[in-house]
Amino acid sequence: MLYYKNMKNIVKSLKIKRRAIATLAAMHYYGNPSEKLKIVGITGTNGKTTTATLLYKIATELGYKAGLIGTVENIIVDKKIPTINTTPGPMVLNQLLSEMVEKGVEYVFMEVSSHGIDQKRIAGINFVGGVFTNLTHDHLDYHKSFENYFLTKKKFFQSLSRDAFALSNADDEHGKDMVEGIKAKKYFYGFNDAEDFHGEIKKIDFNGIELKINDTEINSKLLGKFNAYNLLAVWSVSKILGFDMEKVKKILENIEPPKGRFDYFLSSSGILGIVDFAHSPDSLEKALLTVKDFKTGDSKIITVFGCGGDRDPLKRRVMGKIGASLSDIAIFTADNPRSEDVEKIIVEMRTDLSLAESKKVIVITDRHQAIAEAVKLAQKGDIIVCAGKGHESYQEIKGVKHHFNDMEELKNNLI
Repeated sequence: MLYYKNMKNIVKSLKIKRRAIATLAAMHYYGNPSEKLKIVGITGTNGKTTTATLLYKIATELGYKAGLIGTVENIIVDKKIPTINTTPGPMVLNQLLSEMVEKGVEYVFMEVSSHGIDQKRIAGINFVGGVFTNLTHDHLDYHKSFENYFLTKKKFFQSLSRDAFALSNADDEHGKDMVEGIKAKKYFYGFNDAEDFHGEIKKIDFNGIELKINDTEINSKLLGKFNAYNLLAVWSVSKILGFDMEKVKKILENIEPPKGRFDYFLSSSGILGIVDFAHSPDSLEKALLTVKDFKTGDSKIITVFGCGGDRDPLKRRVMGKIGASLSDIAIFTADNPRSEDVEKIIVEMRTDLSLAESKKVIVITDRHQAIAEAVKLAQKGDIIVCAGKGHESYQEIKGVKHHFNDMEELKNNLI
């Protein structure tokens, strides 16, 4: 009992130290740069990257100097900087913000991860607003329970000042609880009963999304219902920030999807290839349901995916079942196995499959060969979905990062 009590004290001490380091980095070494910027934080299981990237593009197109901090890349005006963590550590984060101040940046759009919140990476950062996209099963290897995951996200909104805004997805079952009892001014968006920013989907197909937000109609090139939510969130933030909404509408209608987020192309042989970062049960399900809505006639959905090593093992059986049930052919393969054995991960992915689902599964542990096999099996009109890695240009195996990009692999095999 004494051992566990001491361990709790050590963990508590470490968190206090992290908070102190973050605050010192912000307030002393870099002169508290966040006070000189308008920073909007976006958090949630899915949609953070798309929402933050679209907001950065809108602000830039409107003529503002803007910054982006997130999963794919960090951008200072037009300078791109590689990223390691979705939310950088406090020293790196404040260094980025300090450089943004020097470059005259006004708006910063930042992905805020649950790890970043729990590890106090954002302590001392002044946010003008926060956005909640959704909350589904993910990172439970780290947070241990869904309740802890929820409460960690909520801490971000509890930290917002009275002068800040909190925009939440009213259609998510956790949307209202996420912002309950906070000091910031609350707004809600959604397609059901949202009071502030109400959306209506008119049409979704492979040409894009037609939707109406309050009294404005928008035709977007983005695909899928999940992107309709991203568009609605982006529109809402733009309105709250006081942007010129006529110009925002035009920008949204011409904007392309972020790299690795439902990227697609049609090969000369008539096969549709899709690359998406979907690496949680909810995001994989949404991606495949979107594809099912678009497929016609006897076309097949061939899905290539795996689960990351050294990450939440509880989601593997869930993702395996989703991938097998929503695909005509599911090829189970490696994602980033890291230090784990790929075959072990795939065994866990197959745990809950029915006999019918098992018959649709092909196991090819080498991701390069898995994508090549998907192309061999595909015929004109079929859809190949490579899920899990999205924008990533590497595959991590036994501590070594090897060059690997799903879109490159697909195009090399299809064209």
